[in-house]
Amino acid sequence: MDREYSAVQTAPDPVQPSAYLHDYREKRKRAVWVALGFLAVLIAVVCISFLLGRYPVTPDTVVRMLWYKLWGLSGDWTTVEETVVLNIRLPRILAAVAVGSALSVSGAAYQGIFKNPMVSPDILGASAGASVGAALALLLGWSTAMVQASAFVLGIGAVALAYTLSRSIGRGNNMVLLLVLCGMVVSTLFQAGVSIIKYLADPDSTLPEITYWLMGSISKVGYNDLAYFLIPYLIGVIPLLLLRWKLNVLSFGDEEAKALGVNTEQTRVICIVCATLLTAATVSISGTVGWVGLMIPHLVRFLVGPNYKAVLPLSLLGGAAFMLIVDNFCRCMLAYEIPLGILTSIIGGPFFVLILYQRKGEA
Repeated sequence: MDREYSAVQTAPDPVQPSAYLHDYREKRKRAVWVALGFLAVLIAVVCISFLLGRYPVTPDTVVRMLWYKLWGLSGDWTTVEETVVLNIRLPRILAAVAVGSALSVSGAAYQGIFKNPMVSPDILGASAGASVGAALALLLGWSTAMVQASAFVLGIGAVALAYTLSRSIGRGNNMVLLLVLCGMVVSTLFQAGVSIIKYLADPDSTLPEITYWLMGSISKVGYNDLAYFLIPYLIGVIPLLLLRWKLNVLSFGDEEAKALGVNTEQTRVICIVCATLLTAATVSISGTVGWVGLMIPHLVRFLVGPNYKAVLPLSLLGGAAFMLIVDNFCRCMLAYEIPLGILTSIIGGPFFVLILYQRKGEA
């Protein structure tokens, strides 16, 4: 009897449910504070963005203009000020917010699907396919709307091709690995297609236009572009936010997820379709902008942990703020505008090295 009592006394105490509950509440509280911080930064950057540019506009003029236009009233500002604020800066701000949030959410979703934090939104060839579509449309001299439509269609087509190849080769086995490998193959093929189109393009007119588009920019995005972009944006973002808890379950593995009642194949397909819609739609209006979908989810996981119930909405806010900050630097650093893709790559390279350096002891 004494021996049994002694064994019970010396056995390690099990973790009490209250400890888990306390940890959950702490992480939830931290996520709320991070969300408020991201939202505050986003609002501040939006306000500052209206004042940045070659043509000076006072803050009170911007406020009055937005308020009066909201209620259909006229004001005492000049036509030039109205054009600068409402027709140039406002659509650009909205485009930066939409592009940054879409890339960040799609990147976080892809990282959850493939259970790999090094995955980016172009892992399945969406960016490469959209680049071919846009380059081909520019080569043929199509309109801006047709360029965007061609980029969107071929971006989705590239991912569909990668998924079809993985299904036909794997027949249900090692689907995640085969999907990544087929995505790499499709990306390589479409990148070769871009090179061929650039080789055939007129070096004095069409080639510079294709090259500039591929480097990424939102300087020419207007309200019509944003209206067309809004449809795939909502179709992509809303399901991902609603299904984000299933990404947590997928991280346990397919067998464990199925045991918990999750249809892994259906969930994976829905998430891939939604993330692809976001990536293709983004590339169609902004060109190729890399690293955002890799950096922002990493930053969010560093702040709040790997829970996708918090990672996806926080990635949306963080990506929107980050892209708007980068775009402000792109249009104000020099006398001429810097393409978005260049500056995000300059930021993303050192960021990636920093991640590797911090994780060097985990190898």
